[in-house]
Amino acid sequence: MSDPTSQSVGPEWLYEHLDDEDLVIVDATTHLSMPPDGSVHIEPGLDTYAEAHIPGAVYADLFTDFSDHQAPQPFTAVSSDRFAIAAGAVGIGDGRRVVVYDQSSGIWAARLWWQLRLEGFDDAAVLDGGFPAWRAAGYPVSEEQVIPRAATFTAHRRPELLTSTQDVLSAIDDPHMLIINALDAATYRGESPSYPRRGHIPGSINIPFDDLVDPSTGRLRPRAELREIFDQAGALDPDVRPVTYCGGGIAASGVAHALAVAGRSDAAVYDGSLNAWTADESLPLVEGPDPR
Repeated sequence: MSDPTSQSVGPEWLYEHLDDEDLVIVDATTHLSMPPDGSVHIEPGLDTYAEAHIPGAVYADLFTDFSDHQAPQPFTAVSSDRFAIAAGAVGIGDGRRVVVYDQSSGIWAARLWWQLRLEGFDDAAVLDGGFPAWRAAGYPVSEEQVIPRAATFTAHRRPELLTSTQDVLSAIDDPHMLIINALDAATYRGESPSYPRRGHIPGSINIPFDDLVDPSTGRLRPRAELREIFDQAGALDPDVRPVTYCGGGIAASGVAHALAVAGRSDAAVYDGSLNAWTADESLPLVEGPDPR
């Protein structure tokens, strides 16, 4: 990337670098819906990719290939060995650079970006605004399915970027941990029936991922605005370590990415999130607008 610390590139940058030999462009589109009955519908975005995508982009199936189907929660991060196989199969590997995008809000691209960071791969960025921003800029699209150039991915897991239920439970009263709920305010307050039990993890603050996006462009807010939001929440305090969660680790990855854009690249993701937390009746929840 032109600025590896930015964690994000715009459509203009990507268009200029489309033909770079070492650049892998990845469409990570996934469709997830949660009807009022509380069920979860997950559908890979391969058909959406086939209809139109950025020229040269390969498709990565986050649910089928990059999630641990032996785990009780969907989208649980796979082991390092399995991730290396899946990443290499789509052309992500040693000596290559990666730009990830999706065709919706950007959280799916951020999820793959976070998984790459978890496995020690830093030369990756999210396309700011995703496919909608690419199309809005008037750049070309393609219907051609791209066959990936297989690569060797060497994983070096950073366990500090992954947080377990027990870790979060232990951090509830830890002043050096800041637990961030990435869901909408209504769900945070316990007004939504999306999960088996309502509310938020005690002590956690609410920074909805949608609040970090400019609604007029679909792109992340400017870095200065992100820094102001996170600074007011205490997430930029060097003496505090941020941990993000949501329903299943996806929007949480989006907030972790926004934190990295703001200059804080050490945020951990609680992968089980509310799917795991609400399934255990012994774990506490708080309803209402206040953390406690």
